[in-house]
Amino acid sequence: MKEFNVTGTCIPSQHYMVDIKDKLDKIERLVNKGKYFTINRPRQYGKTTIMFLLAQRLKDDYLVLKMSFEGYDQEIYKDQVAFIKEFLLTLIDKLEFLQEQELIDLIEEKIDTVTNMRMLSRLITKLIKAADKELVLMIDEVDKSSNNQLFLDFIAMLRNKYLLRKEGQDYTFQSIILAGVHDIKNLKLKLEPGQERKFNSPWNIAVDFKVDLTFNSAEISTMLEEYKKDKDAVMDVEAIAQEIYYYTAGHPFLVSKIAKIIDEDLDKQAWRKKDITKALKILLAEQNTNFSSLIKNIENNEELYNLIHKIIMEGEEITYNSDNPLIKLGELYGIFKNDKGIVKIHNKIYEQRIYNYMSSKLETSLEMTPYNFRENFVRNDGTLDFEKILNKFQLFIKEQYSNKDQDFLERNGRLLFLAFIKPIINGKGFDFKEVQISEEKRLDVVITYLDQKYVVELKIWRGKKYHQQGIKQLAEYLDLQSVEQGYLITFNFNQNKKYKKEVINYEDKEIYAVWV
Repeated sequence: MKEFNVTGTCIPSQHYMVDIKDKLDKIERLVNKGKYFTINRPRQYGKTTIMFLLAQRLKDDYLVLKMSFEGYDQEIYKDQVAFIKEFLLTLIDKLEFLQEQELIDLIEEKIDTVTNMRMLSRLITKLIKAADKELVLMIDEVDKSSNNQLFLDFIAMLRNKYLLRKEGQDYTFQSIILAGVHDIKNLKLKLEPGQERKFNSPWNIAVDFKVDLTFNSAEISTMLEEYKKDKDAVMDVEAIAQEIYYYTAGHPFLVSKIAKIIDEDLDKQAWRKKDITKALKILLAEQNTNFSSLIKNIENNEELYNLIHKIIMEGEEITYNSDNPLIKLGELYGIFKNDKGIVKIHNKIYEQRIYNYMSSKLETSLEMTPYNFRENFVRNDGTLDFEKILNKFQLFIKEQYSNKDQDFLERNGRLLFLAFIKPIINGKGFDFKEVQISEEKRLDVVITYLDQKYVVELKIWRGKKYHQQGIKQLAEYLDLQSVEQGYLITFNFNQNKKYKKEVINYEDKEIYAVWV
């Protein structure tokens, strides 16, 4: 029986999968043209599955040698002879599976005499000439090897053979595909202490890999259609696919994970858009390797942490520049994307996970308990008294933050509210945030508590004109969320500010506003 898969290679006969025929078509054209390239994408981005499916597609026309360097012992990289022998033994393993005995015999005859890269190059030439088909070499997990000089010598040898083939002076692989997180063309080699660090480009023959591995909503629909037919499920496939894309931006792991949660944890026969919200709540509460890697990469780099904070908590609009190493690092980790020339967090689920992480760090550093004890804000019918929550938050800011704290408050004010609200809704509620880039740098928070929805806008005071525009925008957002009442927190950093409260009626909407 098929299932949604979020670990390892996806197998069409075992797993519900997105139809990626168009992506494979583009990659196959590169192979047919004899191109060498690197599929460099963040972890859990479907690289291994792409390599598997591509190998299956190419096997009729090419002899495909697909391997991984992940299992190579680090000691192998300290000795050229050992590395070469391990590589040749791996080739033998692959050729045995393909039943290419003639090529196996050729390698076994020479394996003990090949002691340097030049001799390995000559043996590869003999293999190419002896084979009935062109050979395609695929190496997965090259990051495990790419900081070793021996590995760089190895791909430099392959590069030289490629150039000689272009000149009609050698035979080599039809195409070589390397897969990993990093682009091998731009590696910084890790040398011994005291030695000069340098950039190495032994793979500058490779063409840029421009195939988008994320899934669009139409592609997600293909997976859902298969599931719907197989399970006789009830769903508006197009609407569900669009909703999944809205939150995931097509990230392969997240797409499959949400579908897996709805299928297995919620055990739904009929899928509704609200089930995606339930799945998000489950997903964001769990620990998995994807989220662990996300948070570890942020936690281990203070500059990256601060840049992310600027983007999602302070509403800063950062221009995308591919030469900026910090932006490229965030992109490498799958945290950033280039959205029409602006640096954005890759998807809304990552935004939410980062919000939760940052607000939790702040919550554990502050004493809020006298102010945000849950039972003080729950009515007899189980709903939240949200006006009371805002009033208490206003009191918390007023009593705990004096003028000397203004710099901290301006940077962390909205994060403070997220930390403040978390214990109140924890367990029974779910909050989702969206940054709206504008003069007021709004942060909209949609809180679902039991069956009730509360929409809160957090913004910085920029004067009466922008305030009126903000009221209009909030009313429009309330319409979008199908609620009649909204809430507004305005952070005013002027010295003569007043901690006031107001009920604002705008068209058919009622907005309860507090200033802090």
